[in-house]
Amino acid sequence: MNQMKKLMLAVVSIFLVATMAACSSTASGESEEKLVINVAYGNQPGEPIDKLAKKWKELVDERSNGEIELRLFPSSQLGSEKDVLEQATMGSNVITMVGYDFLMDYVPDAGIMNAPYLVENFDELLYLTTTDWFDEIKRDLNEKEISIVSTNTVYGERHLLSNEKVSIPEDLKGKKIRVPNNPMSITTFEALGAAATPTPLGDLYTSLQQGLIDGAENPLPVLEGVKAHEVSKHLSLTGHQKFIVAWISGTNFSDSLPADVVQMLKETGDEAGEYARGVLEEEDKRVLAEFKKQGVEVHEVDIEPFKEKVKDVYDKFPSWTPGLYERIVELLENRPS
Repeated sequence: MNQMKKLMLAVVSIFLVATMAACSSTASGESEEKLVINVAYGNQPGEPIDKLAKKWKELVDERSNGEIELRLFPSSQLGSEKDVLEQATMGSNVITMVGYDFLMDYVPDAGIMNAPYLVENFDELLYLTTTDWFDEIKRDLNEKEISIVSTNTVYGERHLLSNEKVSIPEDLKGKKIRVPNNPMSITTFEALGAAATPTPLGDLYTSLQQGLIDGAENPLPVLEGVKAHEVSKHLSLTGHQKFIVAWISGTNFSDSLPADVVQMLKETGDEAGEYARGVLEEEDKRVLAEFKKQGVEVHEVDIEPFKEKVKDVYDKFPSWTPGLYERIVELLENRPS
């Protein structure tokens, strides 16, 4: 990141801190002792992640007897995922949701958590966050001014929604597919033969409308949340990533909070994550039925050719620790039953 961008981000960060501080006291006579913490995420109101955030806010209010408020900013109101992450590392008062693929910019090995077809189920991914290996990841992130607050948020299984039917990887050749702006997502879809096109989630609908992209991938509730199904009418159940995310803060901000507050945020965040997993399972079923009702053609695909195409993705990251994939496989093979 060049010096000008750093300066601009610093200015934005200072502005946000000042603005949110001003918002935290109101004419209604809120206590000056009340701690307000900003929580940012890119998902739309009503999506499972938004419901998680609202549950978290409720739990924090209960546990703190109203002395701590989580102020929610959905729909990328505070900036893109990458920008808010950078604001957090600069000490802003913010907790934000990030994929481990975005954390690759800080600790490359973290990205394997979102690698394609890495695991069979979400429990395997969640198990990895409890291992000594993941403790090493957290320590390395701390050195980069990032603290993980909660690790158990299941974002969902990612599928492909496109303008034309996709049954095999060859159907993706040359197709412009919207992906998040991170190396793992870009490399995965390039390996599948697509023209990976990083686009902010908030711009996805208009990009489809204007023909700037030919499709997008995400969990079903996210695709519904941005109304992508109103434009693209072919859903391929590729399941190319089982996706969990982390809620992070900047280490400087986290260290400024009392230890009991940090612990309470973790406990309530994990509780909200467990609640939201149940919400997600129900939403997946509902959205799939709704897509069919609205004329989306749902295609069951043989995922083996997709798995074969992305095998070399694991060799595309020379910054990974040698033997990383083998270590992850060994951890999963030795997972307690």
